[in-house]
This record gives sequence, C-alpha cells and structure tokens, in this order.
Amino acid sequence: MSTTILIEAPVKLTPSAISEIKRLMNEPDFDSSNRLRVGVKGGGCSGMTYVLGFDKVETEDEFFIIEDIPCIMNKSHGLYLYGMEIDWQGGLNSRGFTFSNPNASKTCGCGTSFAV
Repeated sequence: MSTTILIEAPVKLTPSAISEIKRLMNEPDFDSSNRLRVGVKGGGCSGMTYVLGFDKVETEDEFFIIEDIPCIMNKSHGLYLYGMEIDWQGGLNSRGFTFSNPNASKTCGCGTSFAV
C-alpha cells in the first residue's frame, strides 16, 4: 500500500474541532487503527457533500497529522478541500461539525453540501 505523507495539512481544524475529535478517539470502543477521513462525495443539494469520519487507510490516500490526530484524504479530494477549516459547534441550537471552504462557489443552507 502506497500512502503519501504530507508535511503540511491540506485542511485546518479549530481548537473546538480538535477537542471533539480527540474526545471521540478516547471513547472505549474506538478502533485505534482508524484515521480521521476528510473528503467529499457526490450528492447533496449543491452537488458535493463533505465526508468526515473515522476510516481505514486506502491505497489512494494521503496521510497528514493535525495536533496528534492522524488524518487521511483521497489524493483527488485536495482540489476541492485545500484550505478548508473544520469547526465544532457544541451549542443547543447548532451542534456538529461545520465546514468553511474557500474553494466552494456555492453552499447549501445546511452547510454540508457545496459546489465548486
């Protein structure tokens, strides 16, 4: 398996996102062989949807580390995600990860779908 290791992370995580991801990684049933996958997939009201979750390394993945969090991203997704910031909102009205993508030409109201 050939995985590219990036010196500079293509995306940024805010301190609150880092805290939430580390909390999830410290859950008793967390599989420590998984990495944080950042990516995109087709679909959503604006054309593409963000992917954020724990997953196994695949052949076409690039590997990078943010604050001791091992991350992976398919090499072809960097075009859509380079420079994006991921945040965690822990409030009562808006709870979850949010994505601020400088590459998006259009986003949907829910903030999880975009077009380039």
